Amino acid sequence: MASELIEKYNVPGPRYTSYPTVPYWDEQLFTREKWKNSIKKSFKESNSSEGISLYIHLPFCESLCTFCGCNKRITKNHGVEDPYIKTVLREWEMYCELLEEKPVVKEIHLGGGTPTFFSPDNLKLLIDGIFKQAKIAAEPEMSFEGHPNNTNRDHLKVLASLGFKRVSYGVQDYNAAVQKAIHRIQPFENVKRATEQARETGFTSVGHDIIFGLPFQTKEHIIHTIERTKELKPDRIAFYSYAHVPWVKGNGQRGFNEKDLPTAAQKREQYETGKQMLRDAGYVEIGMDHFALKSDSLYKAVEDRTIHRNFMGYTNSKTQAMIGLGVSAISDSWYGFAQNVKRVEEYQNLVNNGMIPVYRGHILTEEDLVIRKHILNLMCKLKTSWYTRQEFFNGLPDVLVRLKEMRNDGLIEIDSNYLKITEKGRPFVRNICMAFDMRLQRNKPQTQLFSMTV
Repeated sequence: MASELIEKYNVPGPRYTSYPTVPYWDEQLFTREKWKNSIKKSFKESNSSEGISLYIHLPFCESLCTFCGCNKRITKNHGVEDPYIKTVLREWEMYCELLEEKPVVKEIHLGGGTPTFFSPDNLKLLIDGIFKQAKIAAEPEMSFEGHPNNTNRDHLKVLASLGFKRVSYGVQDYNAAVQKAIHRIQPFENVKRATEQARETGFTSVGHDIIFGLPFQTKEHIIHTIERTKELKPDRIAFYSYAHVPWVKGNGQRGFNEKDLPTAAQKREQYETGKQMLRDAGYVEIGMDHFALKSDSLYKAVEDRTIHRNFMGYTNSKTQAMIGLGVSAISDSWYGFAQNVKRVEEYQNLVNNGMIPVYRGHILTEEDLVIRKHILNLMCKLKTSWYTRQEFFNGLPDVLVRLKEMRNDGLIEIDSNYLKITEKGRPFVRNICMAFDMRLQRNKPQTQLFSMTV
């Protein structure tokens, strides 16, 4: 039965870090002025009560990992650090001028690329520059993505002194053949060192990212990787499917052939094996693809019902406004989305000429806002309801029709006003969300836009 469900529901689908998803943004109606008005509105509503989040994209890497779908610039020239930081701080200054009063920063996440490509001194320069124009919340959530091969004790000490308490390390897989295929040679000893040094310097949450479905990967590789991971006992684990989208990312994901990838059934076996091992080791499954120890803040956020999902993935707490700084970064005002230009030179040119460097986005309609809440509920709480008029939208009867087969397959429990995803339905969260995705349903793509759901 499990293999039949995999075959049935293994279709291309979004990961729903936003709704509408990026391919369905209405870019024709989006303007820079509409975006500015959107972020000002959100800021006025929420700054004093909950503050804002910042995502800062640091795109540089010294080498290309062929599994990676991020926007990056490969270089060994560290002379790019200083001008890039100055541009990010100038972009932040423009937002602060737009917002009129000092923002309260509740959350900062440094992503990439490789944030630890930057020297510890330059990372300090960046964060100090952010807080010159902002207030820091009473209990901020500050985190970064670390590469175990180049995150050193100095990086960790400086970031800890600035208030960073969480780091996520990209582990992926410990098998040599897999590492060679994805161009990420990373011995266990490097991950062990980086994990231990993070704890020694004051980080209270250390996460590891593990990917299944990579080229040449087998169930035995997953078992080996998680056995080694258990030795280090990270506080949280992202255990997710490799997104094979070479038509989007070009040659970066063509370092291996399609035949080298596990089948959908093999990927599901890898996932089920890893999930059971993590549960046996004391990890609790959270939302989609995430696991945490009960002592970690992500688990506590589930208990407190404050867990949220945005372009950074799952996060401990919600802020209505999230500003993305840096090349390709995406911002979210709740009422709208905006993405910065993707080329470093264009980004720097726009900012240096006094322009907020967004090039596309979407202003949400009333229907979008309602559906967004339902998809967030499903992704974060595995349930949603429509008891009130505010939770209803005109397409809901059609959604319920699309969900009938999933109910018959035991993936969901549903009545006239309520939906809950079952344990059997957990692997198919993306498929269930797709039933609510009115923009996808009204305009189904003729070509493949998304990675496979299984």
